[in-house]
Amino acid sequence: MLVRLRFLLLSCWLGCCVVTTVQATSVVIVSSERSPAYAQAAQALVSELERSGGSHYEVLLLTATEFAGVTPLKAKLFVAFGAQAAQLLAQATLPAPVLCALLPRSSFERVLRSSGRKASSQFSALYLDQPLSRQLDLIALALPEARRIGVLWGPESKAQALALSALAQARGLSLAAASAEQEGQLFAALKTVVEGADVLLALADPQVFNSSSIQNILLTAFRAKVPLVAFSPAYVQAGALLALHVTPEQIGQQAATLAAAVLQGKALSATPLYSQDFSVAVNDHVARSLGLKLDAAALRKQLLAREGAP
Repeated sequence: MLVRLRFLLLSCWLGCCVVTTVQATSVVIVSSERSPAYAQAAQALVSELERSGGSHYEVLLLTATEFAGVTPLKAKLFVAFGAQAAQLLAQATLPAPVLCALLPRSSFERVLRSSGRKASSQFSALYLDQPLSRQLDLIALALPEARRIGVLWGPESKAQALALSALAQARGLSLAAASAEQEGQLFAALKTVVEGADVLLALADPQVFNSSSIQNILLTAFRAKVPLVAFSPAYVQAGALLALHVTPEQIGQQAATLAAAVLQGKALSATPLYSQDFSVAVNDHVARSLGLKLDAAALRKQLLAREGAP
C-alpha cells in the first residue's frame, strides 16, 4: 500500500483515539468534525494518492478538536476539510502550505477576512460551490428557451452580482434580481423575482437558502412555473428541477491531485480553484410537470465537453 494513514485511521473515527504527539508525515488532514462527507472526502484523497503515487506517502487524519491538542506537526501539506478546520489552520503557524476544501467560496473568504490572510500558495482553496459560468451553461443546456435568470441576493452572494451580470450579458441573458440581504425581505423579493424570471438560480447564501426557507421558495417558484436550479442534490429531492454540485469523493480526488503535486515539490495554486469534476441531479417528476425530459448524465457529459474535459 503506497499511502499509509498514521495513527488515526478512517475507521478509528468511530472509536476514541487521541493523539498528543506524532512524527513527521506527508499530509495532515484536519476535518471540522466526524461526518460521512468528511470521511468520504478523506478516503477518496487517500485512495487517489495510493493509485497515482510513486512514493510512500503517510497521511494523518485528525478532527479539529484533535488537531488543537497535538504538538507542532511536521508535514509537507495540510488539508482542511470544512470552514471550522480552515479557520483553525488559518490561525496556526504551520511549516507547510494549507489547502482548504469542502467549503464554499464565501466561507473561505470569511476565513481570510477574520484571520487577516490573503489567498496564496501557502493558503489556498478548492471550492465546494460551482463557478457561475458552469451554472449558466447548465441552464442553457437544460432550459434553452430561458432568457431571464432570477436571482435572490443575500449578504454573501451579493459579492457575485457584477460577475454574474457580465456572464449573463455575454450569453444574451438578463437578470431578474432582488435583494434579500435584510431580515424580512426574502419573500417580497422572491415574489418580485419569479414574476420576471424564466428560471430561478439558487446561489449558496445561508440567509436566503436554508432549511427554514427552502420549502416556501420551492412552493412559490412551482406555483409560478419557474423551475429552480440549485446547488445541492437535497434541494432536488425537495422539489428543485436541477442541481449542479460536487460530491465529497470528487473533492477528495481533486485534492489528492493537488496534494501529489505539492509532495513532488510543486507550489500550491495561489489562486483558489473550483472543482474540475462535478455532478448533475435531476428531479424527474418536476421535469415531467414542466414538459421536460432531462438526463443528468447527458447534461454532465455536455458540460464537461464544453469545458474541454476528455
